[in-house]
Formats: sequence, C-alpha cells, structure tokens
Amino acid sequence: MSEPPEPDEPRGARPWWSYAIPWAGNVPKLSRHQWGVLGLLSAAEFFEHYDVGLMSLALAQLQADLQIPEAQIGQVSAIARLGVLPAILLTIMADRVGRRRLLLFTIVGFTATTFLTAFARTAEEYIALQFASRFFIAGEAMLAVVVLTEELRARDRGWGIGMLGALGAFGHGAAALVFGFVDVLPFGWRAMYAIGVIPLIFLAWFRRNLRETERFDEHRATRNEGNSWSEFLLPVRSLFQMYPGRLAALSLAVLAFDFVIATAYTFVPKTLQELHGYTPGDVSTLIVVGGALGILGNIAAGSLADRFGRRVVLITAIGANAIAIYAFYHGSGFWIPPAWIFAIFTITGIGVLFKALGSELFPTSYRSTASGVRAVAGTVGASAGLVLEGFLYTQAGSHALAITWMMPVLILPPLLILLFIPETATRELEEISPER
Repeated sequence: MSEPPEPDEPRGARPWWSYAIPWAGNVPKLSRHQWGVLGLLSAAEFFEHYDVGLMSLALAQLQADLQIPEAQIGQVSAIARLGVLPAILLTIMADRVGRRRLLLFTIVGFTATTFLTAFARTAEEYIALQFASRFFIAGEAMLAVVVLTEELRARDRGWGIGMLGALGAFGHGAAALVFGFVDVLPFGWRAMYAIGVIPLIFLAWFRRNLRETERFDEHRATRNEGNSWSEFLLPVRSLFQMYPGRLAALSLAVLAFDFVIATAYTFVPKTLQELHGYTPGDVSTLIVVGGALGILGNIAAGSLADRFGRRVVLITAIGANAIAIYAFYHGSGFWIPPAWIFAIFTITGIGVLFKALGSELFPTSYRSTASGVRAVAGTVGASAGLVLEGFLYTQAGSHALAITWMMPVLILPPLLILLFIPETATRELEEISPER
C-alpha cells in the first residue's frame, strides 16, 4: 500500500481556516489532499457540535416549554443519547460499502432531524427527534475520525484528530452565541434548532470534494465481495476474533468515563443559571470566551500524545478532569469560570485520545465498526449515568451532590488503560493491528 507523503515531500499550502486555532502547535507537513480532508471533516464536525450543544444549553428553556419534571430531565437526555446505539449499523455498512457514502448520508440525516426538532410539540416528540438526530450525528463523528486516521501519517494522527476536534468545537461556541439571545429570538429555543438546516447548503461541496480513503479502497480490492448477510456481518465477527481484549478494555474505559462526565457536563448550563445566578447571556459569554481556551485541549492532547504516548497523556487528563469537575460543582464565585475552563480543556483532550485509540487499535477491515462499538459504550455509560443521577437527585437534593456520589467510578478508566491498552503513538496502523 502506498504511504502518505513523507516529510521531505512538498507540503500543501496551509489553508486560511487552519488559522482559526492560532495555537495549533507544531503544524505537520500535510499534502493538499490531506488538508482538504481535514477541512471537509471539520466543517461537518462544526455543525455536529452545534446540534449536540443545544440540548444542554437550552435545557432549562425546553424543560419549561415542554413541561418536563425536574427529576425526569436527566432521563430525557439519556433517552435521546441512546440514538447512538443503532448508529453502529452505519459503521458496519461503512466497513462494507465505504466511508464516503455513509458520511454524506449522516450529514443529510442530522441536518433534517435537527431542523425538525424546532417543531416538537411535546416532550415525546422532542425525544424521538433528538434520538434520530443522535443516530446520524454519532455516525458522522465516528466515520470522520476513521477517515482522518486512515489518511494521515502515524506521526501526525494525534495532531490531526485534535485539530478536527478543536475546529469542530467552534460549533458549540456558535450554539452558545445563539443561546445568548434565546430570550429575544422568535420562538426561543426552537429558533436555535431551526438554524441547523444550514449544512444542506454545503452538501454539494462535500459530495464533490470528499473521496474514499486509499486504505479502504485497497482493502476492498483484496476481499471477497458478496451481498449475503454473512458478508455484511463479517466486520462484526471480526470484533470477537481478532482483538477482543482491546475492544473490551477500551469500551469499558469509555463507558465508565462517560457515565460520570457526560452526566456532569449536561447540567453545567442549568447549574450556572439556577445555582450561581447566571443569565443566558452570562452562560453564553463564559462558554464562548472560556471555551475558546478550553477547546485547545484537543490540540494539546493530540500533540502531547504524539510526543509522549497516548496512555500517559490520557491517564493524566482523566485525573485532572475529575478534579476540575469537583471544583466546578463545589466551588463558588471567582472559582467557577476557571474550574469550568479547565474541565473543558481536559475533557476535549480526553475525547480526542479515546477517538484516536478507537480507530488505531483495530485493522481496516472493521475499523469503522470498532469505532462504533466505542461510541455505543460511551452512550450506554452516559445514558446510565443520567438515569442514575435522576434517582440520586431525589436522595441528595441537588445535582452537584448526586454527581459527586458518582465520581469514584472514574478510578476504573486509568486502570484499564494502564493494564490492557497497548501504545499506538507514532506506529503505523498496519503495525498496531495487522489483519489476521
């Protein structure tokens, strides 16, 4: 298989949009095609982050409008998140028919369902539409990382996935900016979802410029083609035959982390407004200004992991994130903004490294499917955490104390990473996980 351009080959001109992150670290030598892939995927990630950010940002507003009881609000978020579970079907299909086709399908899907959410009349309709939206969003997010992993050199993968996350995170910033006007926008929170139709304008650009990865094309040329269910489910069988130990350890680590942190993150805007007296405009300012610093965790984690290794950086970041979350929910006054910024800085970095490992640890034949299993594990953990938080809230009397009771679970991910996950930094994919 032909390798990506070597460092001494001419690099493609660095595009204007890459300067959106002025502290991008040591920018690697990427070809024109690699820059193009990163730009296309970052645009899709931008709109995906915008959609995901809306639920937590407007939680108080949609709760009041749709008349959702306080003890059930976590369950609403949990059910909507479960849309990630059937998204594994998209990743299985991507290992059979290709990454490009499924990426385009997911972009159309999450755009349509985000727009339709603006017209939800009841909590049940809102949940159903957000469930469908998360189905497509999860597929897009998983496939974007797989494509970038297959397109970049070993020494650049961490930086590239970090840059993807950082540029995509501007979508959450855009959602926060819009949220600052939620009280004056026509139809309030519904207008925020209606804006989600914008990605359809870029669809022709995606179709024209996104091509299949070379690694997948070469893998497809060597396999037996068929239309039977047996052939379709081959990536699933490979999950249990090639590297089952890696998959189990990584999935359990992601599940345990999201069990706590996804729950804690969901209640941040609500806590700022109801406990600390922040207005929607205050929340928007904190997320935009503080988040601009926090999202640099994507690039910092990717660059540091390329240099020092995925495992040591990931374990350190998980510990630091736990401290930041505790400080946010138990601090007050001056300490709230820096605690939140540090929490965002570490959580974005952790997301980058889990995504990188989820793609790097497995071969091309089922890399997309394995990425789907990792995402499903995180969703199961997040949904379980939100449901449990609802029960704990009735006992604790506050979301802060309920989340604190859940935090000892964060001991598990570092242990699993240390004991069962091999190092992948600076190693070519075929060396990390050869086909068997």
